[in-house]
Amino acid sequence: MIVRARLLVPISAPPIRDGAVAISGNRIKAVGRWRDIAKWFSGKKVDLEEAVLMPGLVNAHCHLDYTNMAGQFPPPKVFIDWLKVITSTKAGWAVSDYVESWRCGAEMLVRTGTTTVGDIEAVPELLPAVWNSTPLRVISFLEMIGITNRRSPEALLQGASQKIAQLRHIRCSAGLSPHAPYSTLPELLQLSARTARRRQWPVCTHVAESSLEYSMFRRGEGAMFDWLKRSGRDMCDCGHGSPVRHLERCGALHRRLLAAHVNYLGRGDLARLKQREVSVVHCPRSHSYFGHEQFPLRSMLRAGVNVCLGTDSLASVLKARRQSVELNMFEEMRALAERVTSLSPQTILRMATVNGARALGLKGRVGEISPGAFADLIAVPFSAKPSRVYDSLLQHRGKVRASLIDGRWAVSPE
Repeated sequence: MIVRARLLVPISAPPIRDGAVAISGNRIKAVGRWRDIAKWFSGKKVDLEEAVLMPGLVNAHCHLDYTNMAGQFPPPKVFIDWLKVITSTKAGWAVSDYVESWRCGAEMLVRTGTTTVGDIEAVPELLPAVWNSTPLRVISFLEMIGITNRRSPEALLQGASQKIAQLRHIRCSAGLSPHAPYSTLPELLQLSARTARRRQWPVCTHVAESSLEYSMFRRGEGAMFDWLKRSGRDMCDCGHGSPVRHLERCGALHRRLLAAHVNYLGRGDLARLKQREVSVVHCPRSHSYFGHEQFPLRSMLRAGVNVCLGTDSLASVLKARRQSVELNMFEEMRALAERVTSLSPQTILRMATVNGARALGLKGRVGEISPGAFADLIAVPFSAKPSRVYDSLLQHRGKVRASLIDGRWAVSPE
């Protein structure tokens, strides 16, 4: 198949006017001008006309399980209030509720241009059935939480590892997610990192998401410290440095780690993240919902840390009365652009494509249009001047015109 558009934006290379992509099976065979590709290759021709053809978006951090919780929780005064209310809400849900919520979120992502998602899976019973219900390329990080000895770190990791070993899918895969430093024991972080290195699995952990977490680890005090101490957590790992420093002590900083949020940094943390090749995922709308301090994006970029974007869940996105919200990476990009006006549109688009691909261990395979990459492409209507293409892409709203995932139409152009 050959797909042509008025403008081709590979992200990893300059835009191509009257561009085309030759596709063989589920891979990109060649990229170039329409006249050259049409001459060199044969096959079905699909002309998207007045559109931009670009890589599918990479949503590096999502909670599809919680999609149908949208608008249920007003922004909390303190972070632990939100933890309490979402935990009690989850306890009242049946597996069927999670299935419906997961599928609803996946449909949102597909129609708004995401082709690859790193998803935190709190209900592993959903896999692999939900994978088969979506065209998305999914990496499901199996969530592990445990702050007491009722279930040992070894047992938690064994359960997740056995589940991953049972999963086989042509397009989707799984990794580990020790939830956060505050909600797990140090042993689980250590064991997860060791296992990930040995088996080459990706790992995602929520890190330094709130100021309460930072105070808990840095100073051994605060509302989160007191709450978890009353819950029976051993607090001897607190008061010795930032959450990032805590991960370093646990041997949990490594190139397969995707650190979600990282809103609060201590001295030396940027160097630690860079040296260990840790990727960081920022979720702009969720960040605003919780009212966190300004995300240290400029500092991370200057330090050379790979920063990408995610949607988080709709349980932490502001929802106005009588208005709907959806999982939408264009909304995340736009929210970031409005908050950090010095960022170029190209930088933001890279955070939603190639940077996310690198974070998920899919560098060169998704998030870019290049020979050998998966045929994961989206088309966005475009009528502006070619010189304005990046600005125009950030302003796109609603459904994409077309989406191709693994060489098959997920959103048909017809």
